[in-house]
Amino acid sequence: MAKPLILVTNDDGIHAPGLALLASALGQVGAVRVYAPDRQQSAVGHGVSLHRPLRVTAVKDGWHMVDGTPTDCVMLAVRDLLGARPDVVVSGINAGANLGDDVTYSGTVAGAYEGMLLGIPSIAISDVHFACKHMDSAATFAVKITKFIFEHGLPRDTMLNINVPDLPYSQIRGAQITRMGRRDYQDEIVRREDPRGTSYYWIGGSEPSHVREAGTDFEAIESDCISITPLHRDVTNYEALEILRRKTLPFQGNGINANE
Repeated sequence: MAKPLILVTNDDGIHAPGLALLASALGQVGAVRVYAPDRQQSAVGHGVSLHRPLRVTAVKDGWHMVDGTPTDCVMLAVRDLLGARPDVVVSGINAGANLGDDVTYSGTVAGAYEGMLLGIPSIAISDVHFACKHMDSAATFAVKITKFIFEHGLPRDTMLNINVPDLPYSQIRGAQITRMGRRDYQDEIVRREDPRGTSYYWIGGSEPSHVREAGTDFEAIESDCISITPLHRDVTNYEALEILRRKTLPFQGNGINANE
């Protein structure tokens, strides 16, 4: 019986330690194919390279480097280059948390989200510490959750965003199904000038904090638990939909006057 086909990508780039660790671990349960960016692509979100050609370079057997975003990598692999539809897409292991509002920026999450849009069960997995000491714990859990997906699948139009404490696996206190928390970003715009007097900018700031709420991904991590957050394709705010439908809006109905 053929092994399940596992597509692996990331946003830290083809040479990131987390990518190698993830691909090696998942080789226990399937045939791994890696399509990953040729450079750091953190915080690119769900960007797609529409205005330039993309180049794909074979690095070694089963590994390909793409000069594009994580979304580009998954799109190219699934729609053309793999030659077969993967059974699961796994994006990571990211060095640093993807909690709460981080998912809107994260290239790691975007790689899995693109897999979900293509109808493939997909997960994004991150070690919550930027200077990871126990990334092997995330790799261990990636194998467990991938086996679970092979056996049970995932709900339609849903991906899993997984964050793992940077602890030895034996010290992790379990896994929790969570909802997204809320970040409190402390962004700062730093303006400087180059030698020719032209301004340039850095977007920086201190480490973001978060709003403390029960049941969130943040709370799970603070409890030394793995956070598993299901993210849905449909981002419609249904409560707002009903509220707005009950209002009399100036542009509602069939009598719209283009000159107003």
